[in-house]
Amino acid sequence: MGSKRASGPASPSGASLARVLRLAGLDPSAALPQLIESYGPRLMGLALRLTRSNHAAEDLVQETFVQAFRKWGTFRGDSDPGTWLYTIAVRLWRRRAKRVHRAPRSFSELVPFGDTTVAALPLDSVATAEDIPAKREAIRDMERAIASLPDEFRLAIVLKDILELDTADVAAALGIKPQTVKTRVHRARLALRAKLMRRVPQRDAPAPVYERQVCLDLLRAKLDAMDAGRGFPVGQSVVCERCRAVFAELDLTQDVCAELSEGLIPARLSCALHALQERASATWAARESAEKRVGPKTGNRARR
Repeated sequence: MGSKRASGPASPSGASLARVLRLAGLDPSAALPQLIESYGPRLMGLALRLTRSNHAAEDLVQETFVQAFRKWGTFRGDSDPGTWLYTIAVRLWRRRAKRVHRAPRSFSELVPFGDTTVAALPLDSVATAEDIPAKREAIRDMERAIASLPDEFRLAIVLKDILELDTADVAAALGIKPQTVKTRVHRARLALRAKLMRRVPQRDAPAPVYERQVCLDLLRAKLDAMDAGRGFPVGQSVVCERCRAVFAELDLTQDVCAELSEGLIPARLSCALHALQERASATWAARESAEKRVGPKTGNRARR
């Protein structure tokens, strides 16, 4: 079974934008408008998932771009600018958020092989959000399900399956090991799958063909393949219908998550970001002007 979504850059234009920003050199006022245009909606999507509040999300997006301008000198230009921005946003949110620590369900508790029904999805193609009759309601359910996840699991799944960062970038953004990212993402996917299935037509679950441990091993292999954005490494003839149905549910869950990657930029935030660009341009112009005035004086003193 294939995987529809590859683990790619944080934005479709990420690689080309990185090259453009390298050409911008040390001028943050030139880089900022490009960052806002290319990453503003996805950053808003991230902020909404983290803060669960429109007003707080707008504040977080604005503060992220303010910090990006101030810290532009720390951006090396050899990585995706989106990953750098998301890292800033996550750190700002962690600093100000009132963290609620909840014990997440264990992997064994989330394993779906004890369910008596499975989603009535096609097994000969990758399931997408278009396969859900009530797609809009399912997306709203997914938003609520993500909001209900414990903070660290919500962070991991938002960065991995909504913004589609690779595992190493998620680990760097969160300051944890890649294996910890995988553990949190796998459990979050299984938890979200259970919530989403309430919106999907069901059928009786096929009887398992293998022993439970074999099914668990196949499930872990499927989750690892989703992490890497590659097709499932085990042939269809080996995987029983029960496992294929569960894997289709996971593909569907990941696709619905990706529907949440962007958030609408409200008019108020758009105006604030425009004003930020103007202030950044004025600040940089004033700095360059001051440096030009100082330069000749320094040179004259050196010649004396």
